[in-house]
Amino acid sequence: MPQKTKHTPMMEQYFGIKASYPDAFLFYRLGDFYELFYEDAIEVSQLLELTLTSRNKNADDPIPMCGVPHHAASGYIDTLVQQGYKVAICEQVEDPKTAKGMVKREVVQLVTPGTVMEGRGLSAKENNYLVALAFSDRTFQLAYVDLTTGELKVASLANEEDVLNEVAVLKAREVLLTSAVPETTTELLEKRLGLIFSVQEESEESTEFTFLTQDLSETLTPVTLKLLAYLSRTQKRSLDHLQKAVEYQVDHFLKLDYYSKFNLELTQSIRTGKKQGTLLWLLDETKTAMGGRLLKQWIDRPLIHQSQIEMRQNQVASLLDAFFERGDLQETLKKVYDLERLAGRVAFGNVNGRDLLQLKTSLQQVPFIRQILSGLDEGQWRDLLVHISPLEELVSLIERGIHEDAPLAITEGNIIKTGFNQQLDQYREAMHSGKKWLAELEAKERQATGIKNLKIGFNRVFGYYIEITKSNLGALEEGRYERKQTLANSERFISPELKEIETLILEAEEKSVDLEYQLFLAIREEVKQSIEKLQTLAQALSAVDVLQSFATISEKYQYIRPQFNQQQTLRITEGRHPVVEKVLGHQEYIPNSIEMDAETLILLITGPNMSGKSTYMRQLALTVIMAQMGCFIPAESAEMPIFDQIFTRIGASDDLIAGQSTFMVEMMEANHALQHATPNSLILFDELGRGTATYDGMALAQGIIEYIHQEVKAKTLFSTHYHELTVLDEELSRLKNIHVGAVEQEGEVVFLHKMMAGPADKSYGIHVAKIAGLPKKLLERADYILMNLENGHQHLSTPTPPVEQLSLFSESNEIETQVIDELKALNVLEMTPLDAINALHQLQKKIK
Repeated sequence: MPQKTKHTPMMEQYFGIKASYPDAFLFYRLGDFYELFYEDAIEVSQLLELTLTSRNKNADDPIPMCGVPHHAASGYIDTLVQQGYKVAICEQVEDPKTAKGMVKREVVQLVTPGTVMEGRGLSAKENNYLVALAFSDRTFQLAYVDLTTGELKVASLANEEDVLNEVAVLKAREVLLTSAVPETTTELLEKRLGLIFSVQEESEESTEFTFLTQDLSETLTPVTLKLLAYLSRTQKRSLDHLQKAVEYQVDHFLKLDYYSKFNLELTQSIRTGKKQGTLLWLLDETKTAMGGRLLKQWIDRPLIHQSQIEMRQNQVASLLDAFFERGDLQETLKKVYDLERLAGRVAFGNVNGRDLLQLKTSLQQVPFIRQILSGLDEGQWRDLLVHISPLEELVSLIERGIHEDAPLAITEGNIIKTGFNQQLDQYREAMHSGKKWLAELEAKERQATGIKNLKIGFNRVFGYYIEITKSNLGALEEGRYERKQTLANSERFISPELKEIETLILEAEEKSVDLEYQLFLAIREEVKQSIEKLQTLAQALSAVDVLQSFATISEKYQYIRPQFNQQQTLRITEGRHPVVEKVLGHQEYIPNSIEMDAETLILLITGPNMSGKSTYMRQLALTVIMAQMGCFIPAESAEMPIFDQIFTRIGASDDLIAGQSTFMVEMMEANHALQHATPNSLILFDELGRGTATYDGMALAQGIIEYIHQEVKAKTLFSTHYHELTVLDEELSRLKNIHVGAVEQEGEVVFLHKMMAGPADKSYGIHVAKIAGLPKKLLERADYILMNLENGHQHLSTPTPPVEQLSLFSESNEIETQVIDELKALNVLEMTPLDAINALHQLQKKIK
């Protein structure tokens, strides 16, 4: 970049501002445009497909430049922020007409992925979290905020794995770091989640921030203050809607690590990355945006306290038993807008008249919601009803003040109702009377001049005028009017009387618009005083919305209420995978029971591929999660313990991002479960050990099973293809064998998708290959090899050797001896059918 001294005062000003925001694109206001210069211009022109021009084109070193109109800038800014960039908005902060010298400019807001308040970057049913991270005393401190809703929470985390889990759960788009955070943590977050990072070292002392952090422990206050300082520095406006920081413990909820949530597809499909096909997709019958966000939070954080779970169950049951009331409740909730984000917009100062009308409409539904719930209440709704307040005074204020057809703009008038303010009414009367006077003046002048098409008009440049066509100018008395403008076919004039009326009307219009703006700001300020009440109301209505969604789903899919016990008994009769059932239909889905008494720790599951082992395991995990959310579950009956954690290893996938193989990922996830599981945890391992050689995999699988049985003592489902492991039930008293049933009919295999006691007697791998469409000749050969192996034969000769083929054993020559030796050395138990065929082919080539 050229030396600053070579540039104009305006560019000097630009350099000074840009130096404070080196990691952001600077949108620099020049008149009606935001301009970008140098590297910003080059990069943004490519990202937004804008024309790249230059300033001082004829100079030796022209300045690259591009720009966007200020009235359309929000769309461009949205696009950049969605792509992970930061945008600093630099405005003219004084009137160019009154400025002495250079117009003063300064950045009025820094928009980042974690601080978006509106636009396409926000999803109605998803939070937009900004996370701050610190490290001290060998623990991490994490604070997060949703600027759109004011939610502010803080936690202490033990290790990097917990940090990864929390940031992944929050789906944070931006992480605020302090210098104390280890590089390994930053690298882990970047590698796994692809986040944008910002840095904030300084805190900011203020009465407001002290109030927000007053309930926090000393260790968690610093990271929260740095988060608040970053918001203050970037947003440069009121943050009155931020709620008092709440400290939470991750172990106060059912814990699922990052991998388990990914494997179970709770909120995001592995295949598409979308919501469809997930547990969230199934459960979301919410009618409000804030209810949709709360549902996702409940899925991410199921409960572990029985009393809290049963309270939700009671509320779901009361709605389930009240069909008509539930229908009325749903219809009423449809009319409730996003109170959380409306409250945030009020505090942020970017609320408009239509937003306040949405607020009024939402609050008008509250008495009906109260009435419905009060009619159902037998103690279940008491705590929520306390927070469902109608806020009548706010409804009255907006009803009296804001016009039903209020425009989006708040500075152009027509936003305040007549009758709200006496002065405004007087201005409006003056405008109305002035227009009446204009009509009377026009009629009077036509009569006086005899010119029937004389008319009074208005334009913004010349104001009001009397227009007479040129053909009628001869009838006009000389000196009656003062000439103002000449057109091709007419002349325009002004008169003292018209000037007087014009002054009255324009003054009234100007003062009216200004007064309306001031009145709107006063209404907004009054609404702002009720932000805390609005947020409390929003939280209560969100919970009601999620609970009615649970009741709706439970009725629709015939779910039942599970019972909880302290005896570690898990008994689910005819359970179903909720998402698969929704896809297949209730009639098509084959249910399965699961029974583990207090003395049973491990179910060892065997059976063919594609038979439903993985589905059975996922079914149990989703059932537990739904139950501990307080939702009813897909089964005929169920009793279960309350689990503290769920660990899964379901499905094989290489972690290519981290450069790890399937087997390494398997071992890491298994180790995580073995290190952190307790006797109250649930472990689901699907075909663990398959990623390495047969004997290695089998040995590891047995070692893991024995370790869980003897040391961890968690309820575990372990599926395997190693049939040799089924003998473990003779040695491990708390392990039971179950298998997926299959029957053969006329040489074809039919999978029953039904769990049965005992081990499977066959793998049916070749039948699965047949279903997959492998060539018939290959399958026949593999079947023959399998038959030989099962009969204990160690050689793999063809069943009917052709006549011309040399017998391997007819002559004892050198080549035959070598082939026989190689054949003896083959370890057929560790070979797949395809490996066996390839080995046989090589030996056959040698013998020929």
